[in-house]
Amino acid sequence: MSQETRLKLLEGALRTVREQGIAKASARAIATTAGVNQALVFYHFGSVDELLAESCRHGARQRVERHRERLAEVSTLAELLAFGREMHQEERANGSVAALAQLLAGAQTQPRLGPATAAGLELWITEIETVLVRVLAGTPLGEFADPAGLARAVSASFVGLELYEGVDPEGAERALDALERLAELAAVLDGLGPLGRRAVRHRIQRHSAG
Repeated sequence: MSQETRLKLLEGALRTVREQGIAKASARAIATTAGVNQALVFYHFGSVDELLAESCRHGARQRVERHRERLAEVSTLAELLAFGREMHQEERANGSVAALAQLLAGAQTQPRLGPATAAGLELWITEIETVLVRVLAGTPLGEFADPAGLARAVSASFVGLELYEGVDPEGAERALDALERLAELAAVLDGLGPLGRRAVRHRIQRHSAG
């Protein structure tokens, strides 16, 4: 029963943030949404901030675990971006984008939310880095790209696009299209053959050295 109550509070916190915003995510509001006694917020988590922080990690773990199998099947940058588009639509439809926006805003004034929000994002970054290491292996880009840094850049781009779409849907769509064209360019480089790859590698090395 204790674990069940804890789970209700975690889910209730996420739902409260999605539907009412971070400013209204009080112990009373979360407990009402979760259908439990308000005192249980403090019994299980000590404070509302700690509950919100743990709910952020909980929500990210759930989403990553749900899509881990699909990510394991990704074999190209184009497939990774296609997955990103699908996730973008899913996250917006289920309210996760709204919750993320609220948590990012809350992290500016509530210190505990910053590390928790970052930890939630780090779960995605780790999965994306694993995919990038795999798909870039043996490619011209793979020799020079930093998968860890690139994973963070990709994650930050999609977080930004999810939030940006709310004010400029057409601009967000154009940005996604631009990313897909970069993936097409990477595919062209991969198909150049040994001589073409060697030439590209040589030019990149010269550029890096300069």
